Formats: sequence, structure tokens, C-alpha cells
Amino acid sequence: MPQPIRTTVDKDISDVELASRIAGGDQQAFEFLMRRYNRVLYRTARSVLKDDAEAEDVLQDAYLLAYRRINQFRGDAKLSTWLTRIVVNEAIARSRKRSRRAQVISLGGEIEWDSEAAETNMNEASPEQPERAALRAEARRLLEKKIDELPEAFRTVFMLRALEEMSVEETSACLGIPEATVRTRFFRARGLLRESLSREIDFAFEEAFSFDGARCDRIVNGVLARVADMPSDEA
Repeated sequence: MPQPIRTTVDKDISDVELASRIAGGDQQAFEFLMRRYNRVLYRTARSVLKDDAEAEDVLQDAYLLAYRRINQFRGDAKLSTWLTRIVVNEAIARSRKRSRRAQVISLGGEIEWDSEAAETNMNEASPEQPERAALRAEARRLLEKKIDELPEAFRTVFMLRALEEMSVEETSACLGIPEATVRTRFFRARGLLRESLSREIDFAFEEAFSFDGARCDRIVNGVLARVADMPSDEA
């Protein structure tokens, strides 16, 4: 590529023009691209790897790869779709490298649905009871945890459809799977999340206003102390 240059970038710039300027060495255009697509691409990598640091590493690697290949972009698909495919491939490659002994589910392949096993996986651990002051943050962490526990193929589809609000057609193009598969996996992912979160709420109801040992002892001791202080004719 030519020596890097820096220019201003119009927020309404087309995908083809943006790619062309990056291919010409425009660093400002490349920075604009990264800031425009950082969230969706990070979430995509995170959905495959389930690890914040590794997702960041993969995203950086994917950006460098896209930078080197940007002159290959012809506008046949959206630039976001082209970038998402790169991120997905890099994330899957990192996942395979990280856990060679584990079976890696291909995002494009069909998976065997085992609802009982999936439900068990979704409910292996219960989160700690949140402090009232941190309720919103705790709820977010719980949701992220449950999304992480989704089967890999469902997780990425859910991330793109629910969090990034991509259409079925866009998700299909990004992941290279049929639209019918996108619909099926998204439906099952939502079902799993509902069931899992419902169980967490049920557990919370059971433990709400819990009458633990310390509270019980405090009440009993308080009453006994007041009884001991009562005049003998009232006892």
C-alpha cells in the first residue's frame, strides 16, 4: 500500500468509497471503519470465543487482515458483512487453536439438538445474589453469562439478530448459512434464554427476604432479652 495519509471522512461515505480510500493508504478512513464497526465485530468475536481479551485480540488480527485485503472488496456484499466473515473465520481459528482437544462446532454446519443437555449446561451454576445498588449491572452480567452458555452456533446468531438487530438475510450472509437455519437457531436461542432466566428468577423468589440464621437469632435474642426485663408480675 502507499504511504499512509490522513483526510477527513464524511459519515455518509459509501462502503466502496471507504474501502477505496483505505486501499489508498488513508488512515483516517481506516480509523473511521474501525469505529463504525467495532461493536458488532467485537460482539461477533466474543460470541465465538466467550472471552473478552481473546475477542479483542482476534478483532485486532481481523482488522489487520482486512486492511491487507481491502483492495479485494468489490461491494458485492455490505462492508459489514465482509468484515464479519473475516472476524468469524479468525475467531473460529483461534477457538480451534485454543482447545484442540475439544470439538469445535462449525457455524455453517448443522448441529444435533439435545434440549436436555443444553438445559443442564444453561443452569449449572447460580449467580451470587446482587446488591440492590448494583442490580442493573448484576442483571447485565447475568444475561451475558447466560448468552455465553448458549451452544456456539446459536450464540453467534443470537448476538447478531438480537443485540445488533441484523435482519435474517444479513445474518445469513454474514455467517454463510441458510436463512431458515438463522430463524431456527434464533428461535431456539431465545427459548433457552427464557427458560434459563426464568429458573434464576424462581430461585430468587425462593430466597427473597430470606429468614437466615443471623436474623432468626437476632429476633429470638431480642425477644428473650425483653422478656427478661419484664416485671415479674407480667412474666
